[in-house]
Amino acid sequence: MKQEPCGVEKTLKVIGGKWAILIIRDLCTGTKRFGQLQQSLAGISPRTLALRLHELETEGIVKRKVFKEIPLHVEYSLTPRGESLRELIVKMREWGNEKASD
Repeated sequence: MKQEPCGVEKTLKVIGGKWAILIIRDLCTGTKRFGQLQQSLAGISPRTLALRLHELETEGIVKRKVFKEIPLHVEYSLTPRGESLRELIVKMREWGNEKASD
């Protein structure tokens, strides 16, 4: 008999990919351009960042806004669904600051 995945499994399917939670963390502070995200996520390749942003957009976590001007630029922000992860990010930060050095 196949069991339904638990809430933790469902959450990890959405935000468990490498870099995803850090992208969400950065967008919790406000709208960012691609270059700003790449700069704050030292070590991420442009291809991986684009792929993760697309995955998060598909999941309804991130909103992409294209400005049709020259030069073309794109901004990323959290959707209301993405904003609902803010508390999780705060709790992870608190736990990391308090417990990770034990």
